[in-house]
Amino acid sequence: MNKNFVWFMAAIAATGGLLFGFDTGVISGAIPFMQADLQITDNEIEDITSFALIGAMIGALVSGALSDRFGRKRVILAAAIIFLVGALWCGVAPNVTNLMMARIFLGVGIGVASFSTPLYIAEISPARIRGTLVSMFQLLITVGLLAAFLSDSAIADNSNISCWRTMFLVGVVAASILLVGV
Repeated sequence: MNKNFVWFMAAIAATGGLLFGFDTGVISGAIPFMQADLQITDNEIEDITSFALIGAMIGALVSGALSDRFGRKRVILAAAIIFLVGALWCGVAPNVTNLMMARIFLGVGIGVASFSTPLYIAEISPARIRGTLVSMFQLLITVGLLAAFLSDSAIADNSNISCWRTMFLVGVVAASILLVGV
């Protein structure tokens, strides 16, 4: 396989790490706005936040079997679709229940990406650069957390309590890159 193509495919796949970080971090900037907008209690905020982790557990648990059955690339493609739909769902959620379900759904994408992406990168990488390429996934998790912070900061608007919706919708951009790239 062409070395440049391997780097390109690893970079595209590592976008799953960016989405992992983004969708984990975006909630922190959105909380005060969605709490005011939807009249969400502190307990419901805890649930909305932690439901993504429950979804991530589910996604990680099923990823091995799905990767074996359908292949890593198809599973990463499914994760991209989950990230895309999940970001849209969070952004348009009309109530707390929908937001909770959307966060669980997004969490599944996080769990699937956390398993299948580094596995895929390792499998396509030549041995001499495998560590470097697989570490891109971890680097992009951190970049995703930073991107969530920066986009939340840029979008936050105290005069528009619905701005939290746009914070989630930013995730559609990276999900689209992963979807098209894969």
